[in-house]
Amino acid sequence: MDIREINISQKRSKRVKTKNKVTSVNHNSKIMMEEVVAITGGAKAGKHLEKHGLKNLGAVHWNLSGPALYQEAIARREGTVTVGGALAVSTGVHTGRSPNDKFIVDSPTVHEHIDWGAVNKPVKSEIFELIHQRIAAYLQGRDVFVQDCFAGADPDYQLNVRVITESAWANLFAQNMFIRPTDEQKRDFHPEFTILHVPGLLASGSEDGLNSETFIIVDFDKKMVLIGGTNYAGEIKKSIFGILNYLLPDSDVMPMHCSANVGAEGDAAIFFGLSGTGKTTLSADSRRTLIGDDEHGWSNSGIFNFEGGCYAKVIDLSATAEPEIYSTTQRFGTVLENVVFHPKSRELDLFDRSLTENTRACYPLDFIANASPSGVAGHPDNIVLLTADAFGVLPPISKLTPEQAMYHFLSGYTAKVAGTEKGLGNQPEATFSTCFGAPFMPRRPTVYGEMLRDRLAKHKGACWLVNTGWSGGSAGDGAERMKISHTRAMLRAALDGSLSSVSMTTDNCFGLSIPEQCPEVPVDILQPRKAWKNPKQYDVVASDLCGRFSGNFEQFEKQVSKEVLAAGIHSI
Repeated sequence: MDIREINISQKRSKRVKTKNKVTSVNHNSKIMMEEVVAITGGAKAGKHLEKHGLKNLGAVHWNLSGPALYQEAIARREGTVTVGGALAVSTGVHTGRSPNDKFIVDSPTVHEHIDWGAVNKPVKSEIFELIHQRIAAYLQGRDVFVQDCFAGADPDYQLNVRVITESAWANLFAQNMFIRPTDEQKRDFHPEFTILHVPGLLASGSEDGLNSETFIIVDFDKKMVLIGGTNYAGEIKKSIFGILNYLLPDSDVMPMHCSANVGAEGDAAIFFGLSGTGKTTLSADSRRTLIGDDEHGWSNSGIFNFEGGCYAKVIDLSATAEPEIYSTTQRFGTVLENVVFHPKSRELDLFDRSLTENTRACYPLDFIANASPSGVAGHPDNIVLLTADAFGVLPPISKLTPEQAMYHFLSGYTAKVAGTEKGLGNQPEATFSTCFGAPFMPRRPTVYGEMLRDRLAKHKGACWLVNTGWSGGSAGDGAERMKISHTRAMLRAALDGSLSSVSMTTDNCFGLSIPEQCPEVPVDILQPRKAWKNPKQYDVVASDLCGRFSGNFEQFEKQVSKEVLAAGIHSI
């Protein structure tokens, strides 16, 4: 049998075994559980990790509960309990992803299927093995935490994942972010992929064939991920996302970097967008049921969440504008990354950027009152492409034809918001990230683009391009970002079908269909040129962006139909 949970301090307990239960005495407390197969610490627990190359470990804490992980994290001084009960931790110098340190082992099995390049960098299997051996040596005598969990709410496409960490709080992160198996499922759990998370181990950079002391290495043959040199826990979830993005197309499932919700009538919507574009915020709508905030699959049956939790940006979070997410920062079980708090009162300051712009809250999905317990829904009626236009020239909402949808999906225009990646400055940076998730897409972009095209053709969903970025000017010129209240109003009108019946205007620059009116939204905001004080300056900036779109799409010109190419944005 495999290992399950009891949080028992081995040094202080006496254990009496019977046929069907274990009785543990810990001072004056007594814990009795039937059919317990897991213990904390000892050779028995460690024996189950030898298949992952790990031997001679210290205490092995297996599938601890949230409260038990809290206790371990506090005892080890990994974090601080703040007002309301959230656990606040610091990730040090790494407050975002390290894209230059992510590698995939190049083997005959995967070589022809990976889109090798700056995003998906190859590494030899010998380097993986070297780092794996170092991890095994590093962990000898050290305590580890193990969490068995699922990725994928649809049982037909579910992936068994084992996450092994050297810190309690990172294990709590994994428990929050992935789907929790039942006790019965844990009893016979067999991992299909395993993550070894050891931030305390540093690589030797170029001497090891790597770029720095940080490493995130995926081996699809060994079904293992090695993470070291960074405390940023987002690398754990993004690694599994990348794995599913590689595996699922072979099962005719489109993996998507998107959030999703569903209305009272069963009308599902998906929201594509990179970090900082509003995926989490806009999908957490009290009027609709949340499916998930970041990663989903689209099968022949409908959509399903990959995760069991949310990983929301909380910088400048407002209880008024975003009450659902704000409430999670004030409760027990949430992990807060790099959020500043008062050292005495433990009150949070969500507006303090002294550590990073990329402050995060990690919490179970059911912390959102209207979250779906199943994590599944039907085929989406609306597809929303979110962009944070740093130039401030794209309309706040426009309706796309199927050809335009594929064009903008492949383009993936947005702005990297300060702090979401290591090395970004304080100003937003305009970028094109194909499929609105290039850092997490191992296969060629057209694989995912064609899957979207085919599903749009089959299921006839409406597609919208929504600019959550700047209005009335560019980001660096003092312009303000679009108000959340206005964006929510536009989305409500799009999702309930009312925007589809209003008159549309085709803008002269981007060829987009812009609604002439929308409830609760000023007319001048709908037309971006009218929002600028200097319309001629708008024309200059818009023309520049057209050229950027055109130049970026040159890489896809020979891979798409003439209809898609004609529907695109061209230099003027």
